[in-house]
Amino acid sequence: MVNIGNSWDGLLKDVFASENYAQLREFLKEEYRRHTVYPDMHDIFNALRYTPYESVKAVILGQDPYHGEGQAHGLCFSVKPGVPAPPSLQNIFKEIRDETGIDNTSPCLLPWAKNGVLLLNTVLTVRAGQPNSHSGKGWEEVTDEIIRRLNAREEPMVFLLWGRNARSKKALLTSPRHLVLECAHPSPLSAYNGFFGCGHFRKTNEFLTQHGVETVDWHT
Repeated sequence: MVNIGNSWDGLLKDVFASENYAQLREFLKEEYRRHTVYPDMHDIFNALRYTPYESVKAVILGQDPYHGEGQAHGLCFSVKPGVPAPPSLQNIFKEIRDETGIDNTSPCLLPWAKNGVLLLNTVLTVRAGQPNSHSGKGWEEVTDEIIRRLNAREEPMVFLLWGRNARSKKALLTSPRHLVLECAHPSPLSAYNGFFGCGHFRKTNEFLTQHGVETVDWHT
């Protein structure tokens, strides 16, 4: 049984007891036994582990984990310390620098997670070298429920939806209490189509300030 170790355990008890999750769990057991799968199985739920439900100030939605060796560790867009920042993360750092003057060098986004930024992929595992290989296996149902529970929370937060995959989740965000920010994905293929200049990091903190919530420290 999943043990995250904070408020998410009670909130997602029904999700982890569902038939969908039972089938997903069987699929994952076989995948980890027969193939190289990222992240390490102990890191799958790190996004939830480091950012409890009541601590969430902002949500960044990714697609699925990095599929290269030593990169994924359960936080979207983040890689382990000492690993070169992938291109999308480099573009994220460029936008932060342009908006705030913060010049980040560490590719590990754990400080953001501990500061209230839920770094959630919509699919939480991937087979090595095969992007999207675990899409459609049951993870989407799990992460959609996470998003629904966040949407239902009374305290306001910001949802940052970058790219088509993340923006497809907007239909789940029905509460007027929250701010939803949308733009292109930070990938080099699309960053110049609206990610650069989006102002999302500044807008997030402006919204939080307006609602009496401590702002996010975007330093890594």
